[in-house]
Amino acid sequence: MMIQVLGFFTPWIIYALITFLHYFLPGRWVTGYVKHSETGELLKYRLNGRLVLITSVILWFLTGYLGLVAYDWLYEIRWYSLAGAFVFGLAFSFWIVLPYPTTGKSLVSDIFLGRLENPQFKNGRIDAKMWLYLIGAVMLELNILSFLAHHYAEFGTISPGLLLCASMLTYFIVDYLSFEKVHLYTYDFFAERVGFKLGWGCLAFYPYFYLIANLPDPNTTVWLLMCYALLFLLGWTLARGANMQKYYFKTDPQKSFLGIKPETVSDGNKTLLVNGFWGLSRHINYLGEILMGTAIALSVGYPEVLWVWLYPLYYVALLLPRQIDDDKRCASKYGELWQVYIKKVTYRIIPYLY
Repeated sequence: MMIQVLGFFTPWIIYALITFLHYFLPGRWVTGYVKHSETGELLKYRLNGRLVLITSVILWFLTGYLGLVAYDWLYEIRWYSLAGAFVFGLAFSFWIVLPYPTTGKSLVSDIFLGRLENPQFKNGRIDAKMWLYLIGAVMLELNILSFLAHHYAEFGTISPGLLLCASMLTYFIVDYLSFEKVHLYTYDFFAERVGFKLGWGCLAFYPYFYLIANLPDPNTTVWLLMCYALLFLLGWTLARGANMQKYYFKTDPQKSFLGIKPETVSDGNKTLLVNGFWGLSRHINYLGEILMGTAIALSVGYPEVLWVWLYPLYYVALLLPRQIDDDKRCASKYGELWQVYIKKVTYRIIPYLY
């Protein structure tokens, strides 16, 4: 019973520790893209995600090295830990929604999508969205490391495919936390509220449902692993390249990115980017995310196991509806200019297909 209780509260303890590190470790203040709903001023964010990640991994290693907590503890208590994260995510969702004024939609809709657009606390030192992404990313990395430790203890080795899988997931995490400022210009920040979808998603789904299947070495050939790595890099190039090009365009519309000079359509008031990555499709970054998830699933070496496909399937389920919602929002925001834009950029996500 003691193990179950400790396992249940383990994510609560880790989330509190990550919050402590985020609050007290050095960080840089940056100005974002989103405006305060009342003052109209651009919101400021205090960012230190990569430092929090590095510190958390060091603490994980030290507790294992000193024998305080086994390296594979998180894997051993994963189901109790998931239950704790599930409850924590629910509690957070109710806490961040119920005390605040309704959006005019149903209670169920408000709880799921949220009521507050960009809540910040402690004089802005903690932004709810960045905090949620940080919690999810760091906890996912700790779960990955714990899994590798357990897999090594059980099989005496770690297969090249699992190492590649873990490396790609880690790269995904480090990349996100290294470009925190760029992500302040993405859909999540200017179009979504904070509720169950974002809160529970980051606190319970994100850190636990991307995990790797604990299976023996499938003896995947080296050339196949190289293909999976290249597929991941292609996806990363599309996702990171698109986000970086948009970031540079938003912050300095005349600045070239990777030698690509911005081409736009404009009605004299609003302007839309129509070349480079954003000339391939209207949501080319979504394709990049799906390709990365597919490469990670394939690298495990067990394509017949449905569990490993949860990551890319999740992205398909998340991003296809988001694309539809975003196109509707843009059509309303840009009016006739949007019709000009979609004639220039005809594909939604996949060039020449969709």
